[in-house]
Amino acid sequence: MGSARTRVWSRDGGLLADMPSTVLTGETAGRPVRRGRVVDVPGCARMLHRLVGDRAARRRHRPVIVLSCPVLSEQDYRAAAVRALSALGPSTVLVIDSARAAALGARADLADRRPLLVVDVGAGLVEVTLLADGQVARARQARLGLEDIGPALPVGRIVRAVTDMVLDMLREDGTASTVDALDRGPLVTGGGALRPEIVYRIATLLDTPARPAPAPATAVVRGAAAALLSGPGHPALVACDARDGTPQGLRR
Repeated sequence: MGSARTRVWSRDGGLLADMPSTVLTGETAGRPVRRGRVVDVPGCARMLHRLVGDRAARRRHRPVIVLSCPVLSEQDYRAAAVRALSALGPSTVLVIDSARAAALGARADLADRRPLLVVDVGAGLVEVTLLADGQVARARQARLGLEDIGPALPVGRIVRAVTDMVLDMLREDGTASTVDALDRGPLVTGGGALRPEIVYRIATLLDTPARPAPAPATAVVRGAAAALLSGPGHPALVACDARDGTPQGLRR
């Protein structure tokens, strides 16, 4: 569930929905998700039901749902998102952070010991995440995105935000992980990866072979699907309490 679009994938149907994250309130179209936050839980629930509610109702069993979240999302986001997802009657809600989901969607091997830098340029958020040994080692977030581009916010501001976050991580990193990840080249995902000028400027300013993820707009939902298909015990998946979104350790 993103600021601009919500995407839904099903085991038996593939990509079921790729629609604007909007809901009608009277005659006005509202946006229930903004910059990584669910700001309208009932509206978000109506949006989800409109997208896939009928299909979920026809299932014999309650679905297992994987929710992708921004890496630096707070507990209140997960709680609000899980409450909205209750409209679909899930038996279990699993959460995966968007950086590891995007990496899996790009067919990166999370078991690879080489560090990987994931740059997610979305409609309302930009996140830079360092993955090491399949785990989130460091992350930074800027509350701006593609929807802000215009006379007041040129593309260069987004690129500068990315480079500033990477440089901050370099200063903080007491190991060689961030340097090694830059040598390998950042993986750029989200809608920003479809903008060649953004990928090019990131590569130029950081002097690194930045590369866009394949089909970057759907990399996260594909990666979440890949994690689920590998089994609910996948190390990138975390079970959440269906009432308040509190993370729980998966029981083997």
